[in-house]
Amino acid sequence: MTGKPVRIPIESEIDLHAFAPGDIRSVVEEYITAAAAAGLREVRLIHGRGRGVQRGMVQAALERHPRVVAFADDTASHLGATVAMLLVDADS
Repeated sequence: MTGKPVRIPIESEIDLHAFAPGDIRSVVEEYITAAAAAGLREVRLIHGRGRGVQRGMVQAALERHPRVVAFADDTASHLGATVAMLLVDADS
């Protein structure tokens, strides 16, 4: 691994399976900041079902992010996901 930043498209959903566990917090923080700046009011973060470790990391990052108004498990998702509501600028 070269340590170079990876650019990902900012869409209403991100699948976190491709990221190393140690990168999850920073990926979630940067994604939420970029999604709010892009005017997205709701995003879905796919973290998987498993034992809930990655879900916990995702939701801890969401809990601390100033752009997150609320979040909850996506109970309809068979993949294991969290939906977050975002605060966007009025001019977005």
